[in-house]
Amino acid sequence: MARVYNLNPGSGADRPPKIDFDAELNPQQLAAVKAPPGPALVIAGAGSGKTRTLTYRVAYLLENGIKPENILLLTFTNKAAREMIERVSALVPVDPRALWSGTFHSIGNRILRRHADRLGMTRQFSIMDREDQKELMVSVVKDSGLDVKALNFPKPQVLSDIFSMARNTGTNLRDYIADSYSYFDQLADEIVKMRDAYQDKKLSTNSMDFDDLLIKTLTLLREHDDLRELYQHQFEFVLVDEYQDTNLIQSDMIDLLAGKHGNLMVVGDDAQSIYSWRGADFRNILNFPRQYEGAQVYKIETNYRSVPEILTLANSAIRSNTEQFEKELAPHRSDQETLPALVMLSDTNTQAVFVAQRIQELQEEGVELEEIAVLYRAHYQSMEVQMELTRQGVDFNITSGLRFFEQAHVKDVATFMKFVANRMDEVAFKRMARMLPGIGDKSADKLWKQWLACEGSRKEVPDGFSKYMLDFAVPTKGKKDWTQLVYILDELIDVDGSLQPPSMMITSIVEGMYADYMKAQFSNYENRKMDIEQLENFSSDFEDVEEFLTQLSLLAGTDTDVTGKRKKEQETNVVCLSSIHQAKGLEWKVVFVIWLAEGMFPNGRVLEDDYDGSGLEEERRLFYVAVTRAMDELYLTYPLIWPNAHSGQVMQSPSRFLEEIPSEQVEEWQVGRGDW
Repeated sequence: MARVYNLNPGSGADRPPKIDFDAELNPQQLAAVKAPPGPALVIAGAGSGKTRTLTYRVAYLLENGIKPENILLLTFTNKAAREMIERVSALVPVDPRALWSGTFHSIGNRILRRHADRLGMTRQFSIMDREDQKELMVSVVKDSGLDVKALNFPKPQVLSDIFSMARNTGTNLRDYIADSYSYFDQLADEIVKMRDAYQDKKLSTNSMDFDDLLIKTLTLLREHDDLRELYQHQFEFVLVDEYQDTNLIQSDMIDLLAGKHGNLMVVGDDAQSIYSWRGADFRNILNFPRQYEGAQVYKIETNYRSVPEILTLANSAIRSNTEQFEKELAPHRSDQETLPALVMLSDTNTQAVFVAQRIQELQEEGVELEEIAVLYRAHYQSMEVQMELTRQGVDFNITSGLRFFEQAHVKDVATFMKFVANRMDEVAFKRMARMLPGIGDKSADKLWKQWLACEGSRKEVPDGFSKYMLDFAVPTKGKKDWTQLVYILDELIDVDGSLQPPSMMITSIVEGMYADYMKAQFSNYENRKMDIEQLENFSSDFEDVEEFLTQLSLLAGTDTDVTGKRKKEQETNVVCLSSIHQAKGLEWKVVFVIWLAEGMFPNGRVLEDDYDGSGLEEERRLFYVAVTRAMDELYLTYPLIWPNAHSGQVMQSPSRFLEEIPSEQVEEWQVGRGDW
């Protein structure tokens, strides 16, 4: 039997004073933070200090001699990972770069950058965002020779969404088409062929989409025993944030990485699982205690956000769900002696007038506009409120739905860099070429084929581009600009064949041609110029262009801008109008939840397809998320009449979620017309 020998974590003489965990945490948080090794599920209720618990758990592990590089912290946003590591660094002196922390996609990228050759790709692969994906799909569809118009074939973006959802849910593509896109059933054979061609195209262009960052990482871990053992050995402790939002691929990835030591702590709230429509699997968190034998379950139920009156209502709102870990949010704050308001309005316009008027009254009472939110189930339900707030001069900002906005000028500059870093990036090459006069899709495709045919497209060639590209057959109108473009590409490579630092690349691109392009292309040139300057400032922190491009790709569509900081709206003191999905994780002093009518919330289409009750339970969780965003005041409103263009005026009944709340937990408001 082998002898066990433990290394001391280090000399105590130079170590800082230990954290007083007992003083810093409440008893429930403390129990989770000091959990013994092994599998653990932490059910952290809304506003209960989930991030604080995770942060102190990492600090606790470090204090007890676990090395930073042996800890893996998986999150759903780069912002969350960054904030947690910053907090850990403030508690325990540690180099945050030593910790493996970040989103599933960023950790997958980190692993793939080391071992992509095992998958038949180079480590310089490009990461495609949604627009890149669409362009590559356009190329695939075009190469297929299908008469897409005659067939009424799905658009490239629809194809991408179909492929992505099937992959992330582990569903056979044909089955997924039959279940979710039955109107494409007769095209299933062609869609499957397109999927296969798309996969081949990504391989030949040394490119990956976001799904690949997870799926190919999982493939590496499953098919290569040495790599799986390497990372399993390294990650002694694995921690996962927002576990209720994981999909099948992410869950399998977690299981493999934690497979050796079994020290897996997942943190989340089953009552806030609301993303099944994008592949999240509620069963992952629900089945965790059954999947991991001996798993300890910790509940954190003290809420620091909301007044007791709101929490009492929230507890009632979720109680009817049968599939859940039972818990009772307990208030840390004192009674406010004001109940949440239940407000029936005569119609949708009156609902909007009420919301706008009450917001102005709250403002007069000292509540800042930025401390107020109007939440709704679907984006279209905000229309009347938008119009009324505009009419009454109340500033607002709309954040409904997921936003994957990328500014064209930032992507244009990055395109030059992506191509130089990966000479087989077809999407980058063609986007770059189409910026020139006289070069459209057909000309760009011909230029690409010329590039593939020449020696310069080989990755191992270290020299510049003018040696090969100046002789290409280019449309006469674009010949001069093509020559300029080629010389700019040369400038992006140092004399020794290495790539210039990102900031120097951006300077060459902008001064060489892109500043003139912006002047001719965009009316707000000065604003876009400042954006590029900000991009250049951000790039100065990077020496390696591949790392810089990776960060740009990973940040696309998240809640951060190119500086890595949280986006700020154009106006800071404005009311927030948001879908409930987009509001998860946020909080406001005052929240209006509107359109609480049956068929509107819960959503009628969800109820129609709800064969097992799971759809209704997710709708109820969505309502729970909405009400737990409120700190001080909560208004629940519904219109009695819905003007409908096809059906005339439709009478509506209050949402069943309102009927489930005891009458003594709300104050009914009767809204009248006052004196004219």
